[in-house]
Amino acid sequence: MRRSLTKREIIRKKQDINRIFREGKSESVSGMRLIASSNDFGYDRIIVIPAKHFGRAVDRNLVRRRAKEIFRLYEGRIQEENPEESKGHDFVLVVYPGKVSGFSMLESGFTKLLDRVYRR
Repeated sequence: MRRSLTKREIIRKKQDINRIFREGKSESVSGMRLIASSNDFGYDRIIVIPAKHFGRAVDRNLVRRRAKEIFRLYEGRIQEENPEESKGHDFVLVVYPGKVSGFSMLESGFTKLLDRVYRR
């Protein structure tokens, strides 16, 4: 079983990020916003962006690691429920400072956002 996201599942190119912000649909809950856009790859990709003034680098990196882990676990759950579902989404998760204090708050908010996107 895979223990982390693969390189292809993480968005790194500035042009991809700009395309998602330009063309994507946005959903939000308290403390975070998820922007989703379809892609032609057949698999989901993500980037986590802590908002400006989020805090120390340690805090920003912790939020990124936690969000990627939640995404990895959620992705596995979606594949088990609907193995024939044709996937291909790009996600940008923007996390705001002071609103998400722990793993459980991040997990509940992020999974709500992902549920909304997958129900569309």
